[in-house]
Amino acid sequence: MSLKNKTLFITGGSRGIGLAIALRAARDGANVTIAAKTAEPHPKLPGTIYTSAAEIEAAGGKCLPLMVDVRDEASVAAAMEKTAETFGGIDIVVNNASAISLTNTEMTDMKRFDLMHQINTRGTFMVSKYAIPYLAKAENPHILMLSPPLDMSTHWFAPHLAYSIAKYGMSLCVLGLAGELASKGIAVNALWPRTTIATAAVQNLLGGDKMVQASRTPEILADAAHMIFSKPSRSFSGNFLIDDSFMAGEGVTDFTPYRVDPSVPLMPDFFVPRDSKPPEGVKGGV
Repeated sequence: MSLKNKTLFITGGSRGIGLAIALRAARDGANVTIAAKTAEPHPKLPGTIYTSAAEIEAAGGKCLPLMVDVRDEASVAAAMEKTAETFGGIDIVVNNASAISLTNTEMTDMKRFDLMHQINTRGTFMVSKYAIPYLAKAENPHILMLSPPLDMSTHWFAPHLAYSIAKYGMSLCVLGLAGELASKGIAVNALWPRTTIATAAVQNLLGGDKMVQASRTPEILADAAHMIFSKPSRSFSGNFLIDDSFMAGEGVTDFTPYRVDPSVPLMPDFFVPRDSKPPEGVKGGV
């Protein structure tokens, strides 16, 4: 299925995974709203909403770059209205915006705690809430969270409790909204990577170039998301998907192109359940 003329609303899409999802859709000829805060260049992070818009249009799509703070209710509501007004509706919402701080409880500043919860859990809830009236009018509407399976294990919470609560809050939104919106035919799913992904966050926060070399590229999540959006929304909802397992089930047999450096062993990501086994019989796997 092509996403030609479909409209995507992507939070935090000025770089990394969000931008990769946007570019994959743009190659089909989709319309994309990039809803993010970065309007001016950041000294440590690449990309702005405007550079992203240029890339999306160069890839074959149409883009509406909007400066949006997902913590601000009026900003989110206005961005949804502007998107629908510009493109005639909204078909897909991607809750990608996220804040991270891998600190234990004593070392977590309450301002950082609040920031993570306002962006991750509250932002996801609010963006989804304001999208519902528009998605309900779409032919095959999807909400996708970039959030992990709900594996309530101590070892995922003990090292960085505040971040884990905020990130799992996004997944709880999937659990609840999938049931709540089933009658409207709106699919709500979660997608999570088995390995670390080569983004600025991984490079800056988790280990620099060595960690990047041990990662997969954001394109694996972009391709997985595209497959999800191609599913019928009334029957494919409430799923917590690990990228390579889902894609292998869809017929992908070679994951080598997604590896930054095929000679370096891949680094597992946070929150992948211990009973989730990598796909077998594929190239370039874990």
